[in-house]
Amino acid sequence: MAVLKAGSRPPWVGLSAAVWVQIAAGNAYTFPLYSPSLKTVLGFNQQQLTILGVANDVGENVGIIPGIACNKLPPWVVLLVGVCACFLGYGVLWLVVSETVQSIPYWVLWIALCIATNSSAWLGTAVLVTNMRNFPLSRGTVAGILKGYIGISAAVYTEVYSMVLNQSASKLLLFLTIGLPIICLATMYFIRACTPAEEEDSSEHDHFLFTQAASLCLAIYLLTTMILKDVLSLSNAISYTFVAIMIIFLMSPIAIPIKMTLFPANAKKPVPPVGSSDDLVSGGDDSSQIDPLLLPSSSETNLGSFYESEDVSDIDMLLAVGEGAVKKKRRPKRGEDFKFREAIVKADFWLLWLVYFLGVGSGVTVLNNLAQIGVALGVDDTTILLCLFSFCNFLGRLGGGAVSEHFVRSKTIPRTIWMTFSQIIMIVAFLLYASALNGTLYAATGLLGICYGVQFAIMVPTSSELFGLKHFGIIFNFMQLGNPIGALLFSALLAGYVYDAEAAKQEVSSCLGPNCYRLTFLVLACMCGLGTILSIILTIRIRPVYQMLYAGGSFRLPQRSNK
Repeated sequence: MAVLKAGSRPPWVGLSAAVWVQIAAGNAYTFPLYSPSLKTVLGFNQQQLTILGVANDVGENVGIIPGIACNKLPPWVVLLVGVCACFLGYGVLWLVVSETVQSIPYWVLWIALCIATNSSAWLGTAVLVTNMRNFPLSRGTVAGILKGYIGISAAVYTEVYSMVLNQSASKLLLFLTIGLPIICLATMYFIRACTPAEEEDSSEHDHFLFTQAASLCLAIYLLTTMILKDVLSLSNAISYTFVAIMIIFLMSPIAIPIKMTLFPANAKKPVPPVGSSDDLVSGGDDSSQIDPLLLPSSSETNLGSFYESEDVSDIDMLLAVGEGAVKKKRRPKRGEDFKFREAIVKADFWLLWLVYFLGVGSGVTVLNNLAQIGVALGVDDTTILLCLFSFCNFLGRLGGGAVSEHFVRSKTIPRTIWMTFSQIIMIVAFLLYASALNGTLYAATGLLGICYGVQFAIMVPTSSELFGLKHFGIIFNFMQLGNPIGALLFSALLAGYVYDAEAAKQEVSSCLGPNCYRLTFLVLACMCGLGTILSIILTIRIRPVYQMLYAGGSFRLPQRSNK
């Protein structure tokens, strides 16, 4: 791999291209747009539909294989797998909804939806891991920006669905089948590993600030145009113009590498390409496993590629240690690079997982059932609810990354404190849903969207800060399993059952009234209460780590020692 200059254009070109891939990776958020058509065409009840919602979340968040692939394969290969999954999975769904195929088994549809949304895991993991490694000193900011664009993708799809596709579910699925692969194929060349900057500089801060401002303008624009679409009768020409302006906003991050081309600055001395936190400190050799002694030994010759690979047999290691060629390293401490098997036995790992599981698991339950919740509470056009949730989800992701970055540098406050606050607010949102008072539906949806986004924005950089970047792809994707498990427990088994039971009482197929989900909302409020307690415990435990990493207000990569 060619070494690219620190502070040069390629990392910023890659970040600009990643914006489009992240929009494509948000395809799982389109489920509320076409799920009513699935229910109508195939005659499903609500519990069958919510189980399909679980397939949607399983595919989106089961990314262990993409996480492993990111350490073995170049980003374009990982992206290509995501493109194929998107084409195949959504192709089957399009055949069903368009009634091109008249009959298809339920289990085949479930698997097709898993494959379709698993493209999100491949696409999102490729760009997130690559860009986190390209900008390791600004992890919270990068995570907030990239996760923010995934959050706003639901509003992008809603805009296209309403203004270009005439609210046709079959046309939307055709766009997902063909349009998204074309976008990813066009941008995958630009997403590649680059040499990170050696130290922070003011220009990088300004560039990130511009990208955040551009994404915020896009979010406000999408919300405004969707409201206009709802209250006014817009002509096709105006609708297409709105979509064209949206595309310009999505292209705005490319202004940074263009500016760097026209007004180049003196580049800092580059460091070797990064695959981990240790690489930035030690210069790229895999010192996390071994340290050579000052004198050469025959074992070094016998081991051959020992320094280049982690996959050394236990026998070779014991022989090398016995002959004095190498000596074993101590186990990593929090803040250093962990292997997955080293991280998974740590209490902080499971505390972070549980907090994330309770937060996103409860939030995704509402997201998967948002259309039905709106109908039950008397909302005619539920696309506005989805657009509102998407906008606030984006604010939570972008704001969570930026705010946590500010306070962790200025006050060394652990990022997880914001997970605590967000879950407290989620309790309020669920109680508002349960009350079903006039005017509270939109307020509850907005609050929940913000807090749901904060969970993602905090979990991503926190996991990298506690357990390092070297195996970040695997660790991060394991954390994300909290989403589909939460969807299974809270959405399919709880919400679907409560909805169908109330519909049976009313002797109708589509339940109406606040009782359709009231019990669900009360249970979810209790889950967030538990999440709040666990988040407080986690924050107290990891405070010393952040005092070490951010002493003096700037991020410091930890040095590994043998002591």
